[in-house]
Amino acid sequence: MERIINLTPDPYDVGVRLDKYISEELEDISRSYIKKLIDKGNISVTSQGKERRIKASYLLSEGDEVKLVLPEPEKLEIIPENIPLDIVYEDEDVIVVNKPQDMVVHPAPGNYSGTLVNALMYHCGESLSSINGVERPGIVHRIDKDTSGLLVICKTNLAHQGLAQQFAEHSINRIYSSIVYNHFDIDKMEKDGDFYTLVVNKPIARAHNDRKKMAIDPDGRRAVTHIYLQENLKENYAYVKCKLETGRTHQIRVHLTSINHPLLGDPVYGPKSCPFNLKGQVLHAGTLGFIHPRTGKYLEFNSELPEYFTKLLGRLK
Repeated sequence: MERIINLTPDPYDVGVRLDKYISEELEDISRSYIKKLIDKGNISVTSQGKERRIKASYLLSEGDEVKLVLPEPEKLEIIPENIPLDIVYEDEDVIVVNKPQDMVVHPAPGNYSGTLVNALMYHCGESLSSINGVERPGIVHRIDKDTSGLLVICKTNLAHQGLAQQFAEHSINRIYSSIVYNHFDIDKMEKDGDFYTLVVNKPIARAHNDRKKMAIDPDGRRAVTHIYLQENLKENYAYVKCKLETGRTHQIRVHLTSINHPLLGDPVYGPKSCPFNLKGQVLHAGTLGFIHPRTGKYLEFNSELPEYFTKLLGRLK
């Protein structure tokens, strides 16, 4: 069964490549898959009342409407692996898991085993949404390999469509905990209840000099992060929580680096030499809330900090 998605670019999307816009708007669809859809004629743009097929390099114009027709998904061929899962919630439509640090979410070239998807295939069998194709069954959003915490996975296509829409609208509640470099100056922050807070509103795009990295770019996609200072720690570190208003790739890592508070342990956006023998950035997706796509009820889940994180906090308090 085909799936149709209609997207309406915002004014700040004018001039952005079509494939880039779609990949950043729909987190669950890879850019390579988007190119295949364009080549097959499954993506069209309606401009000035006329619908036409275009190339991936097409630059969006004011008033454009984008239409994607996703074909019947391929049969899932991921090899199931008996990898333990920390399941926080599960019903017939969704499953919420607590991903450990150092686990990749879905298979990719050079990394086809040991992923969260391999574990899900073993646990759920074929009861995963097939909308996103062979390599990413059930995956509607993702977190980095070295980021721990909560992910929602879709077991039905109904759930996938509903949650994909919520992610596109940025209505999902996502709060992350992190330890960052440098103390915060509370005199430059607003008081919000028991915490001092600030908002980072800086657009993000693919870095021009390194396509694997993201960067602050005035021509990038809108990106907003709300930062809540939990505590300034010893040795010039700070413990913060970050609430995503938008959900761009590497958003928290890029935003915190842009205000001189890179994540501790982040080898890409922070100092190259990392203290404390860490495996990667100290970042944990601790809160996840969404409207259940079948019942319409709001669900919210919380995950305790992983052991390495709490030990590090104890050392720095």
